[in-house]
Amino acid sequence: MQIEELTGAVQYVMDLFGIFAFALSGAFLAVRKDFDIFGAVILSEAAGLGGGLFRDLVLRVAPVAFTDLGYFFTPCAAALIVYFGHRLRHDDKVHEDRLFDLSDAAALGLFSVTGTIKALTHGFNIPAAVTLGCTSAVGGGALSQLLALEQPTLLRWNRDLYALPAFAGATSTALLYFTGLLNVGTAIGASLFAFGLRLLALHYNWRTPRAHFWRNPIAGMRQQSPTVNPDTGSAPSPSTEADTITLRIPEWDTSTLPASATETVRLPRIEALPLPHRNDRVVPPVELPGSGRDPRFLLRRPARRE
Repeated sequence: MQIEELTGAVQYVMDLFGIFAFALSGAFLAVRKDFDIFGAVILSEAAGLGGGLFRDLVLRVAPVAFTDLGYFFTPCAAALIVYFGHRLRHDDKVHEDRLFDLSDAAALGLFSVTGTIKALTHGFNIPAAVTLGCTSAVGGGALSQLLALEQPTLLRWNRDLYALPAFAGATSTALLYFTGLLNVGTAIGASLFAFGLRLLALHYNWRTPRAHFWRNPIAGMRQQSPTVNPDTGSAPSPSTEADTITLRIPEWDTSTLPASATETVRLPRIEALPLPHRNDRVVPPVELPGSGRDPRFLLRRPARRE
């Protein structure tokens, strides 16, 4: 089957499935954020149509979200199903993001393939088609999370692999097109490959490596372990380092100071008492009547709080 045949009914069905899956993820996010029905519809539309809208704008074609009612009403149906589903709203899986990740992974695999196929049909080269396929796959989820005031999963190092499965699906689709093996079966297989890679990353917590220079180098130097003392040949222990001060005098100034100035001074350890809680009532000591004050004022004096 030629690639032109994939842009017809097959890609239309794949697009609707991808939009519905992405819209479910946006609706789950709205339920978790306790949004109203309008917020759920907006997040569903953004998650389902955001990546495709960006893809069509780059391709300089009329966005299908505004020309086909099926693309528009599919996110609305997903939002209504999730929002008015009583069991879904009170399910722990929704609040733990498990259903959100599952639907998002399914849409990620589908859109990475359909976006790449549509870019290839418009004459884009393979690197540009792969880039556009990845963008159409991750754009909707990133847009919905930005609207919900959350940092997108695409940008977080401490989340499981997200961009790499989309890149794998788009790259495999482009390679199948380059070798002439792209058809309905191989396109579905590429989407399942990206979907399975995302599920494996969620299950085994596969993540991208963190940057080595991720923190302030000055703060990192302060957090380093103590180095070995050249005089003693061993690292100072935490117990002696906390209460010991060593005065180092420059060589040119040691002749004018006594020898005791370079000795080690040991300071007594200060034991800190636990602070009282703000709700604890601290009762002042009772003064005797013979202390020179009227006992009637002592009885009327309320207890102070620290």
